[in-house]
Amino acid sequence: MSIRSSAGTKRVRLSPEERRLQLITLGAEMLADRSLEEVSVDDIAKQAGISRGLLFHYFASKQEFHEAIARHVSTEFFTAIMPNRDLSLFDMLRDSIERFVDYATEHSASYRSVLRGPASVTPDMADYVNETRGAIADLIVSELPLPPEDPDLARLTLAIRGWIAFVEETILTWMVEKPIGREDLVDLLVESLPALALSPALIAALRG
Repeated sequence: MSIRSSAGTKRVRLSPEERRLQLITLGAEMLADRSLEEVSVDDIAKQAGISRGLLFHYFASKQEFHEAIARHVSTEFFTAIMPNRDLSLFDMLRDSIERFVDYATEHSASYRSVLRGPASVTPDMADYVNETRGAIADLIVSELPLPPEDPDLARLTLAIRGWIAFVEETILTWMVEKPIGREDLVDLLVESLPALALSPALIAALRG
């Protein structure tokens, strides 16, 4: 169902779930040039064509709204890079890296903002980014032929967390300078994981 505003512009009536997602998405888009705390409730309400008061019908507070934005960005990214679980470990890794590069390229403004922009120093955003890094590391480790009690597991998990940070920074630099092609970038990132971890189990698993 649709309604018209006082200016005569046709406006679509959204369900509560659709409206909530619209508000969160608008907030996520603002992270391209401002910190999470600087995402204005008034600006969001204006863009959505609703009153400031109605926004707080969907979120109990400004803090809850900001937390929802941070969670949305983190979840969207993690979902986007999920590989095809039917592939071999090496192909899964390459598939995920390709998705990573494509997501960062297609969402370059928000990607830079989350990692290096004003939003990156926001505690809520930093927490969700760290949670996402941990989830990626856990996903990789879960595919390795290592028992939970393996003494190499803690070392390997730490190395993978460091590798994820390397991937993020390398992609950021690549997007600005483009010194190599996309396929060469993917090769570099995939090959760097076993080289960094120096884990016989990981190297063997990736080589199949």
